[in-house]
Amino acid sequence: MADLNSFGASLAAQFRGLSGRNPGLWPVAPRLLCGLGVLVLALVLGWFLYWSGQVDELDAGEAAELTLKNDYKSKIQQSINLDGLRKQKVQVREYVATLEKQLPSKAEMDALLSDINQAGVGRGLQFELFKPGQVVVRDYYAELPIDIKVTGNYHDVGAFTSDIANLPRIVTLNNMNLITGTTGALTLEAVAKTFRYLDQDEILAQRKAASDKKGGKP
Repeated sequence: MADLNSFGASLAAQFRGLSGRNPGLWPVAPRLLCGLGVLVLALVLGWFLYWSGQVDELDAGEAAELTLKNDYKSKIQQSINLDGLRKQKVQVREYVATLEKQLPSKAEMDALLSDINQAGVGRGLQFELFKPGQVVVRDYYAELPIDIKVTGNYHDVGAFTSDIANLPRIVTLNNMNLITGTTGALTLEAVAKTFRYLDQDEILAQRKAASDKKGGKP
């Protein structure tokens, strides 16, 4: 215990009277402590002024490397499946072409409306309403809604909806509502929607509208 006290007193004595003395003449303990402080300060300044930026760059480089590896794997997978993707592209084009054939032109719409009407008449249904609405022009096609209201027995109404679905042109029945009359007859209220190609004037109008919209963006 006495040795420990003596060592502590000796160590404390080395830190007395340092003011005004050249650090090179300081005792061993103060010089070691001062050197350690300078080392810690250098490490802290080096971290904030240099090494932290290097670490951030290293992390960014590792993230970029991982992204490039994933892109490489994805492209390798795409190259492996290239033939399959080409076949799928051909199949999609054929499917689109098939659907396009089911779209009538503007001149053929009257015949299509007649087909819808004939589908009901042929099943013995009574048309109480058959009212084409306003044409709605979409990006690549035009849509014509038709309000219909037909009355007949259960089987004939069901056959009529089936006939509509089997028309060579695309016709959909929407917002269907079945009402049972006092005599047991059914009344079907629905909106039939047909679709057609855009004619040349409509295509030009669509392109102009898209161009104006694009030009109007800030």
